Amino acid sequence: MSIDNPSMTLAQCARRAADRLSATYADSEAAWLVRVIFEELKGYTKVDMVVKASDEVSDYLAAKVDGVVDRLLNHEPVQYIFGNARFYGLKFKVTRDTLIPRPETEELVDMIVRDADGRSDMRVLDVCTGSGCIAVALGRNLVFPQISATDISDSALCVARENAAALKVKVAFSHVDALNMSGPSEPIYDVVVSNPPYIMPDERAAMSANVLDYEPHTALFVPENDPLVFYKAIEAFAFDALSDGGRLYFEINPRLASQLSGYLSAHGWVDVDVVRDMQKLNRFITATRPSR
Repeated sequence: MSIDNPSMTLAQCARRAADRLSATYADSEAAWLVRVIFEELKGYTKVDMVVKASDEVSDYLAAKVDGVVDRLLNHEPVQYIFGNARFYGLKFKVTRDTLIPRPETEELVDMIVRDADGRSDMRVLDVCTGSGCIAVALGRNLVFPQISATDISDSALCVARENAAALKVKVAFSHVDALNMSGPSEPIYDVVVSNPPYIMPDERAAMSANVLDYEPHTALFVPENDPLVFYKAIEAFAFDALSDGGRLYFEINPRLASQLSGYLSAHGWVDVDVVRDMQKLNRFITATRPSR
């Protein structure tokens, strides 16, 4: 490249990307996205970005960075652009057939692992598994568990199976409609967990474009006239499927916390507890299957 048109350095390329992104994203998020871009495209760490700041960047890499920034400016989630997301210290494949795992869902996994308290051979079912992040994370962090997981989407199950295989976790996946599960004739699980669809249609206006335009709506929304529809179906199944003292864990819409906790208590569950997340929102409900 000529002296009149010198090569761009890594620092200049990163700065240009951050400046462009700052038109749409907060400065802190833009900086994070730039780190993700260079980590994914080149494997660079934060230290590498400093050490290599003066290194020349090829036209090819600069064009790749610009292409990713273009997609981000169109609100496409960076996880879908690169096809992966971090969850519970693990890297999961994600596609537009699966939701992007959220930090609050990591708290749900934390609760289950903490409550297990080192118990081994627990039988766990994850309903509406999506990418398989809950099932696989539990498989990696419980002691010799037996993990099963279900979803209605064959495409999501394909991704979940890939994640379990890549992370070397044995999970029995099956295609099941959460709204039409048949209870077993005898208890077969110690834990049933689910992060089902729970967003109400009237909440769309407050949602960001990167969710509304890209993530699967069937995994997000519930009917306005029956927002508890998934919880009702899953708890009815779990009441038959859980062993005495077995535990039910839900991630929930904070707006539904009081309604759902009352419903569970009225349907025979004990120790029903609403748990707040790190943002102090009523994000989870746990309940215990009483003795028969």
